[in-house]
Amino acid sequence: MTKRFFIFGAGYSGRAIAREVAGEASVVAGTTRSAEKAEALKRAGMVPCLFAGTMTDEVKEALSTTTHLVVSIAPDAGGDPVLAAGREVLSHAMPSLRWIGYLSTVGVYGDHGGAWVDETASCNPVSDRSKQRLVAEEQWAELGAERGLPVAIIRLSGIYGPGRNALYSLEAGKARRIVKPGQVFNRIHVDDIAGATAHLARRFETGIFNVTDDAPAPPQDVVAHAAAVAGREAPPEIAFEDADLSPMGRSFYGECKRVSNARLRGTGYRLRHPEYRAALETMWADGSWRGDGL
Repeated sequence: MTKRFFIFGAGYSGRAIAREVAGEASVVAGTTRSAEKAEALKRAGMVPCLFAGTMTDEVKEALSTTTHLVVSIAPDAGGDPVLAAGREVLSHAMPSLRWIGYLSTVGVYGDHGGAWVDETASCNPVSDRSKQRLVAEEQWAELGAERGLPVAIIRLSGIYGPGRNALYSLEAGKARRIVKPGQVFNRIHVDDIAGATAHLARRFETGIFNVTDDAPAPPQDVVAHAAAVAGREAPPEIAFEDADLSPMGRSFYGECKRVSNARLRGTGYRLRHPEYRAALETMWADGSWRGDGL
């Protein structure tokens, strides 16, 4: 089968997925909201399409031959923007479509008091954005059921990678060691988002998959390790109560859980960066922590 990927939302994770599947797909198209970014996608080997909430003829034409659809655009108060604009197109005008991957978040689980959760755990999202994600998950799964297509709901932990990591934050003078006793987070390197999505697409997997690392850890430990790797002094610890966090930043600390990736591993996928320590060391050694600016 000739593979043709279409990625709604060719941002940080979407571009990584595009790079991952480039060697096996005849076409990798992706959306952006601006003409300037469209040129950057073209330079990266993608077919750019402008999407700002409307299904243009350009987007419809690309979708008409798409075999693998990846959605990496967040919903908002108005719902999922892709479904809002193109439910009819997605339901009837994509004869070649064989698989859908929807990038979501482990935030849909809400707070579990530091306990381990897997895909069978109850979902009690706290923030509005996580509540919106859960609704969107359900809508994409319903669309797949209507069309008889496999839909993989890919729940991501905190994303890091080139240009988006504790080393980069230290260099920019923005890293902080905020301490809330008992607080842990999982993370996922963008290379594993790309690798896992491509793996699930090849296997036409369906259902929910946590794409997350093996090392849930307190956030201050990540910053401390990055400082040690870079040979810098770690910033001082700040008590959570004293940290001047934005409402969004504070909401992240309202959820505490350890997220299992056992189901993903059960499909045969092996993480490239199973824990943050070695990943930071590798990025420091090869210079990739700076990112490429795209």
